[in-house]
Amino acid sequence: MTIENKTAEISPKELKAKLEAGDRVTLLDVREPHELLIASIAAPQSLHISMQELADRISELSDYKDKDLVVYCRSGGRSARCTEFLLTQGFNKVLNLTGGILSWADTVDPSLTKY
Repeated sequence: MTIENKTAEISPKELKAKLEAGDRVTLLDVREPHELLIASIAAPQSLHISMQELADRISELSDYKDKDLVVYCRSGGRSARCTEFLLTQGFNKVLNLTGGILSWADTVDPSLTKY
């Protein structure tokens, strides 16, 4: 699936279905390091690059330009900006997790700590 608009999103339930189906999806957590200690989404393939570091560390993501990449943060704002940035950098299959980890906690994993 090629993403062609800058508001490309995926809901927590859609992401959960993809992960459960064994789809190769990489999660990119763009929160700050201290936020990782509070809650994270467990997935076979996960990366962490904070929003502040993304432009400087984008070369670390070069292998993901044509792979499914879901970006998330606390509530979806930072990750939406990062998703837009990645789209301008040639990432073809990048999606923002709607509502971030808070929405994931509300609809998929209520055991996560909300903050």
